[in-house]
Amino acid sequence: MKDGYYLSVYVNPVGLQRVLNVTYRHDANVSLWLKRGDRVTLVAHWEIERISGQKQHRTPFLDLDHLRSFLDERLAEHDLTLADMTEVWGTPDVDTTDDYHLGDEYPELAYHALSHLYSALLLDTEKYFGGTTLGFAVDRGPEFVIERVVKDKWFVGCVVRDGEITVFPVQSPAPLYGAAKDRFAMREGTLMALATATKAHGQCDRDAILDEFVFDDITSLTTPATALDRIVGQVGSTLVSDPQFTAEESLVSAVMKEVQAISVRIMERNVETAMERHGIDPARTRLALAGGYALNCPTNSHLMDKYGFSELLAPPCVGDDGQSIGMALAAFLKKCGGRRFSFRFPTAYLGGGDSSLGRVLEQHASFVADVTDYDDATAIADLRNGPVVWFNGRSEIGPRALGNRSLLADPTTYTSKELLNQHKQREWWRPVAPVVLEEHIDTWFENARPSPYMLETFTIRGAHRTKIPAVAHLDYSARVQTLTAEQNPALHRLLRAFHDATGVPMLCNTSLNDKGEPIIEKVAEAVNFCLRKRIEVAYLNGRRVRFTNFDAYPETEPLPRDHTRFTTVPPDAEQRIRAALNPHGLPDVYLYRYLHDNLMVDDIDITTPEGAQAVREAVDAQFAADPGLRAYSENRMRERGQKFASLGATYAF
Repeated sequence: MKDGYYLSVYVNPVGLQRVLNVTYRHDANVSLWLKRGDRVTLVAHWEIERISGQKQHRTPFLDLDHLRSFLDERLAEHDLTLADMTEVWGTPDVDTTDDYHLGDEYPELAYHALSHLYSALLLDTEKYFGGTTLGFAVDRGPEFVIERVVKDKWFVGCVVRDGEITVFPVQSPAPLYGAAKDRFAMREGTLMALATATKAHGQCDRDAILDEFVFDDITSLTTPATALDRIVGQVGSTLVSDPQFTAEESLVSAVMKEVQAISVRIMERNVETAMERHGIDPARTRLALAGGYALNCPTNSHLMDKYGFSELLAPPCVGDDGQSIGMALAAFLKKCGGRRFSFRFPTAYLGGGDSSLGRVLEQHASFVADVTDYDDATAIADLRNGPVVWFNGRSEIGPRALGNRSLLADPTTYTSKELLNQHKQREWWRPVAPVVLEEHIDTWFENARPSPYMLETFTIRGAHRTKIPAVAHLDYSARVQTLTAEQNPALHRLLRAFHDATGVPMLCNTSLNDKGEPIIEKVAEAVNFCLRKRIEVAYLNGRRVRFTNFDAYPETEPLPRDHTRFTTVPPDAEQRIRAALNPHGLPDVYLYRYLHDNLMVDDIDITTPEGAQAVREAVDAQFAADPGLRAYSENRMRERGQKFASLGATYAF
């Protein structure tokens, strides 16, 4: 395999997909790699939502020039261009080779899940090639941009012994959580939080659900909704509400308690089946987790504690926002012939940086009271006075605040939680996570271990429960990020100073963003946040900035990001795309059905008269077989068009 730079690109196809509002992938992302000899380095990782402002970015690029220019802009941050890349992987529009992916090696298993799996397995190649790892990739389901057929099994587990991997299908709890997301119109994280926020409870026949429903293949598109109906009905008939919450909140909370319990049991079955079949001693085995369900911190900690695995391996971007990383790591392993290469995940702080502080403060001079250097004692006083914005260096990747784009606050007062939720327009019951000095984790939490990416939940020790009310859930658990000086020197210094002053080795840490907005990436966005939220103090790249004159600030919404290139389709560009790719004038609803049928797309060329006629006949047959399909398709096109056009802080997909 040649030395040089490699680019992994996880985005949607361009062209008619953008014109017709068709999307297959979400959480679009790009990663840049450097190979020198047997050493591989992850240089940068861009989550496109941070640039576009579209949460879980999924809007396609307009055309190939649009995509290439975007990639060149990112690469320019490292004095590179696409022309400098040895190979490009991940999206057919820009791929320079097709020999990197694993679809053919595993004819029964979804490539999407395999990419998730390798994002965790290969976090440290020394561990992959030495010892035993049990891994699971569990999310809601695959996409079919590269892999054009529906595989028999959608979710993947594996055992790796000294670099020799055995892969097998597993079940995933994520489709059941996805059904709850659809039914209750709440994100999975919100549902998890509500489950633990109330005392509401009810009962369902968990064993019957587990015996009747299996979530491992294409039926995961439909059966989870049926399973959830059963759970809701049984819980509703036995519901004991929590008087502090509405009737609907109590029902949802009680249902999600049951969903969580069933989900944990699905993962237990995965683990126990694998351990029995492969003779695994968990005390001598690492547990690797990826896929969106790996964001379920209580499950992660439960598996670690129940079975006694030696270590948890998971990247900070376990969901589709890490797909370009998993695709690339799997590609390096494949193209190196399965032989050992050297890679260690470097840090979570691989996103964009911003050196525009001086210019931004000059632009907002009338709102800046003073700018001074960082000082420990002053920072502690600021935290005692209320939440502060903490913006430092390159942004963290993944969905969790890990200390470079954070709102920080004093955990010793419940008021901190109230203020943080007000600033972020979140429900009053939403929990707030702590960032903790790693050397003190055992003193403050039971059965605790390093958790650098906030992917585990630990219980606060009894003696300390009243000391940190802002971060304690109802059951006294907390979703913990541990921190060392090596990981983040600036934030570690602040935590150490707070500990010296208060005896508490942690701070409240929540992501720096408004409701529906991706995590803030730029200094200007952070200043806008401070002034809108009337936050007096921000620490911006090591400088303490104190704001004033809030009443005169005219903005009421988050600062727009790079919206225009994604929300606007110039009429001349649309005409050009249609003329080139749909020269025989297939109606939009026919194109929409065509673009959602991989077999048709791969077998029929609609730029020919014969191909266009074949699609007309095929779609007419679909409409004849299902009288409601035309109206459904037209409604979906309108709905997605509205969502793509309204991209911004209030956007929700």
